[in-house]
This record gives sequence, C-alpha cells and structure tokens, in this order.
Amino acid sequence: MDLDTFFVSCERLLDSRLNNKPVLVGGTNGRGVVAACSYEARKFGIHSAMPMKVAQMLCPEAVVIRGNSAIYSKFSDLVTDIIEESAPIYEKSSIDEFYMDVTGMDRFFGTYKWAQELRAKIIKETGLPISLALSTSKTVAKVGTNEAKPNNHMNIPLGTEKSFLAPLNVNKIPMVGNQTYKMLLNMGIKYIKTIQEMPMELMDRVMGKNGVLLWKKAQGIDHSEVIPYHERKSISSSLTLEKDTIDVRQLKNILIAMAEKLAYYLRNDNKITSCVTVTVRYSDFDTRTKQKQIPYTSLDHTLIKTVLDIFDQLCDRRVLVRLIGVRYSNLVSGTYQMNLFEDTSEMIKLYQAMDRIRNRYGQNAIRRVATMEKHIIGQMSNPFNGKSPVIPTHRKF
Repeated sequence: MDLDTFFVSCERLLDSRLNNKPVLVGGTNGRGVVAACSYEARKFGIHSAMPMKVAQMLCPEAVVIRGNSAIYSKFSDLVTDIIEESAPIYEKSSIDEFYMDVTGMDRFFGTYKWAQELRAKIIKETGLPISLALSTSKTVAKVGTNEAKPNNHMNIPLGTEKSFLAPLNVNKIPMVGNQTYKMLLNMGIKYIKTIQEMPMELMDRVMGKNGVLLWKKAQGIDHSEVIPYHERKSISSSLTLEKDTIDVRQLKNILIAMAEKLAYYLRNDNKITSCVTVTVRYSDFDTRTKQKQIPYTSLDHTLIKTVLDIFDQLCDRRVLVRLIGVRYSNLVSGTYQMNLFEDTSEMIKLYQAMDRIRNRYGQNAIRRVATMEKHIIGQMSNPFNGKSPVIPTHRKF
C-alpha cells in the first residue's frame, strides 16, 4: 500500500482550496527543492527533487507550500495504527509506504477483498487517498501499486507476474536508478520484456550481482520477506570523562562529535528527529537535562547548533563536569526529502557526498575540525543495527 502524493494529500485535507490545483511542497526560499508535487503539477514535467525555481518556471500558477513534517508524521501514524489493527504482519518501509504479508489468509478470507476493505477503511477514517497492489512478492506488489495510482487497486495473481511486468519500462523496477537506466538504454534495453528474454549469465557478465538481481526481479522473482515493523523512538550517546573538567571548549567539541555521528546514523537509516536533548552531570552527581523541539531534520548543521544552544542554557554552574550526553527522539521514517523544506539542493548533495565517503572509508574519514584535536569519541557502533537504543560510547577521555 502506498499513500498517493502523501504530502500534498495532507495539505489538501487541511485546505480544500488546494484540490484540483497544481501544488508543490518544498523549499520556498528560491533555492529550495520540490519535496512532493500533485498529479496536476506532474503534467508540466515537474518531479520531486527538482529545484523549486525550475518547477515554478514550468508551472507559474502552481501553489507552493512550505512542508510541515510534524503534520505528515501524525497522518502517517494514523494510517499505521489502522494497518496494525488489521494486518497479521506489516512493514513500514517509509512514511507513506507499507508492505503486508497475508499469506494463508485466503483460507479464511479472500485476500484481495480483505485488502480492498482495509484500503477503504483507511480512506474513510483518514481522508487520504491510498493505492494497493496484491501479488506474490514485494517487488511485483510495489510495481503494481505504482501502476494502480492514483487512488486505485490492482491484483496480480500467481503465474501472471511476468506478463504483467513485460510491457513496462525497465525504470519501473525499484532498484533501477538514473545511472542504471542510462546503462540499460545504452544496451538497447528499454522494456522489462527484453531483460526477461536475456540469459541470466549475460546480465551477470555485464552488471555482476546487480545484474542477476535485476534479471530475477524482471521475472517477478523476489523472496525478500516482510520485516515486522518496530519503530525506534530515540537514539543517544553519552560520555563519562576520565577526568572531570570545566573546559567548556573541550565539552563543546565532544558534543559536536556526538551530534554529528548521531545525525550520520539517522540519515543512514532514513530517520529524522524533532526533539534534541542534552544531559550534563556534574562532579557532585547533580544531573541536568534540557530538551528542545525542532522541525524534523537529520542534518548536522541544524542539530549541532541546537545541541550547542541547549548546552549554553544548561551549563550554568562553575562546577566540574563528569558526564555529557546527546539524545535524539521523536524519530520517524524520512529521507532527505523530509528536509528539503528549508535546505538547498547543494546542501543535500554535500551531506550525501560526505555520507558516501564515511560509508566507504569509515566514520572518521571526514570530520569537523573541532573534533579532530583528539579522538574525542571513537568508532560508534550503529544503533540501528542492534537492540539497544543507546550508542555504547561510554569511553574514557
């Protein structure tokens, strides 16, 4: 199930005057990017991640709205609650997309009828348009959902997967990005049917493991399971100093390192936060904590500034500090698009490049100067790979 033009649909629920009009959600400062657009706007060639200035040139009459992540998260939670009440197993793969495994339910219910009834319930109780596709794998169901849009449903029964996929463009397969699409076009491959007719060994020679995976998806073969959904609510990092200190500059550098690496982990797991908390424990074990609500984000410069602002308000005693910590809470699923309401495309590309470097060469491959004087906090394990919501960074300084 996939909520149609989710951000736009939420805005239309709040303001019916936006109905049937071309609507753009995203940055409004002239250098921002389109986070979402209505179907009316797409007719002008507008798409997400397009510079807002270009989108406004293509459709001058479009209504531009600065996004509100908090509102979108609330609507997403409403849909999630309805699905949780009905589906035996479900996976929330993003703020507006869900997979459900209804294997075996056909013994008691008609699974397609059940899915249609669930969709109707979501529309009735939330007012949001949502599309669904029922099939034998996540890949075919996702492609089917995109074909069913806007606000419709589709059933792709067992044995019809290949014939359903065959006439579609190869970029309909979820793993095919812009670069892969260009490569396939250069190979003379435009439709999925062509890949279906090619030997798997040829795809392996040309594209390696990705070629084999692409070939299987083109055949409708995908054995990936629906992963039961459990939303992590917070991540945190704290550090007990080997020697209590009153050196504010040193403490701020540690906080910068914590804030930066926690933000990196948020982005890697497609999470964003709206609540930042800083903890300071003094040598007399007096512990003080302060938090601040912010617009949803996962970008370093916003989070670091917030952490330091809170610390300045919190650390008002001339007493040695024993421990400091940072916590991000109110986490929701969201990609860079969730931050495009106020950040420029250049800024987003910068963070993407930095994360690629870290993913390839390690967390400390690129850091801020403030954190390079010493190994303030070493390699932090990714909190989203383990069960504990707290990053184990209680290292001696």
